[in-house]
Amino acid sequence: MGQYYKPVSLDKKEYLYTHDFKSRFERGDGKVSYLGEGLKLMEHSYIGNKVMNVVERMITPTGNWYKTKLVWAGDYADHEKGYKKTKEGYDVNINSIMKKEGKKVKPSSRKVSKKFRYLTNHIQKVVIDLSEIKEDSDGYKIHPLSLLVCEGNGRGGGDFHGEDSRIGSWAREVISLEEKVLPRFELIDGQFQEER
Repeated sequence: MGQYYKPVSLDKKEYLYTHDFKSRFERGDGKVSYLGEGLKLMEHSYIGNKVMNVVERMITPTGNWYKTKLVWAGDYADHEKGYKKTKEGYDVNINSIMKKEGKKVKPSSRKVSKKFRYLTNHIQKVVIDLSEIKEDSDGYKIHPLSLLVCEGNGRGGGDFHGEDSRIGSWAREVISLEEKVLPRFELIDGQFQEER
């Protein structure tokens, strides 16, 4: 089964529903369809994707999620401490908690200015230059943010496939998108490559 994800700001108790963001597709017969950007991690984790554009804008200095704790919450993620399992014995995690207790937001999918290219983790004091991300073997640029802050990867179809210890290593940490590298922050590699 496929695992579905929600980008979440823990501090704001807000989340995005990725399927709310639609793209236009024209079929071979000329008919036009509008499809959601996808709920699975690797359906929307690319630079230039509408979901990623929205989150980028939200974590800039004028955005509502600027310097908040972020999680890309998978519905197969670990049980959240302090919560009882459901009557049926299922885990309760950030994904299901947000569905009940969080607020769904849907800002416009306008792109963020290219001057905001430094993805910044304020806890680990590390930065990734998004302009340095190169295309993968399929011609896409995998966005590091969703992979770095995800919880539950590797438990469902559509997850990132590859051995990389950085997956989830930024989850629940304070994240922003900045114009420059902040003093005493280290520039690190943000390139991810899926195994085929």
